[in-house]
Amino acid sequence: MNEPKIAVLGGGSWATALVKVLLENVPDIGWYMRNPKHIKYLQEHHHNPQYLSSIEFDTNRLRMGHQIGDVIKESDILLLAIPSVFIEEALNPLKKDLSSKIIISAVKGIIPQKNLIIGEFFHRIYQVPLESIVVLSGPSHAEEVALERLSYLTIASQNNDLAEKIGSYFNCHYIRPVISDDIYGTEYAAVLKNIMAIAAGICHSLGYGDNFQAVLISNAIQEIKRFVDAVHPIDRDIKSSAYLGDLLVTAYSQFSRNRTFGTMVGKGYSVKTAQLEMNMIAEGYYATRCIYETNQQHHVHMPITDAVYRILYESISPMIEMQLLTQHLR
Repeated sequence: MNEPKIAVLGGGSWATALVKVLLENVPDIGWYMRNPKHIKYLQEHHHNPQYLSSIEFDTNRLRMGHQIGDVIKESDILLLAIPSVFIEEALNPLKKDLSSKIIISAVKGIIPQKNLIIGEFFHRIYQVPLESIVVLSGPSHAEEVALERLSYLTIASQNNDLAEKIGSYFNCHYIRPVISDDIYGTEYAAVLKNIMAIAAGICHSLGYGDNFQAVLISNAIQEIKRFVDAVHPIDRDIKSSAYLGDLLVTAYSQFSRNRTFGTMVGKGYSVKTAQLEMNMIAEGYYATRCIYETNQQHHVHMPITDAVYRILYESISPMIEMQLLTQHLR
């Protein structure tokens, strides 16, 4: 039996890093990028013109294309690394049934308007069976993966054999896969930690120090646990790396775009100005509204999420909102 063909959908830093890792174990990779000029540049110069340009690719092992339908048609396993806000638009031209595909979500975001995590989106909209859905999460940043610094990837699926197989594609001297069966908790935690990182960035820019950040993040992991236990109540250890580890690296790292976004907002940048200056997507901005709206059904106590929502979507002063938040933290 032939090995399944894998395609990575997305052209950003995380997609670029994941292509690098997969090529450690897989002979060739399909790679969808929206911009044909970026494909042409990569084919000629062997690196992504916009992201992680230190990675040099053997282009003979890449099946690249800017028509998403063509790339998907040639592939059995689809690894999604497109920002959540663009996924529906990217898939609009697609007419092909995806129910026979294996979907790996590496998005760490949530579909705006629909308020669906990526696995649930493909299950409901494209009829992909839950046992064919894999969630790929951290704790990891693309920049350190590119530098081959030891990183751990959480591979979550309700199908343990599938999770083990997908994990084998990523296992190499600088990547350690960790297998989990908690697709909902892993994916929701990856969404929520971005919101918490925005809060950490806002507080940093307002002059709150390490002592307060420790309290903030301690409360943040409790907030994440309350929410994931409400939406998918199973036995999980919230202290494991898929949850707490991913939160810590996103809240504290210099590479965290969500923390950077929060820092800019705390300094007085408007949301639009911060997004334009970063030239990268901070998933936590869109996730904040989605989680806030979803929580209207669950009524989980989420003071940090509520505070970030009021700052980003109701234009409340970050200084005033964070002063109010300190009264709810323990």
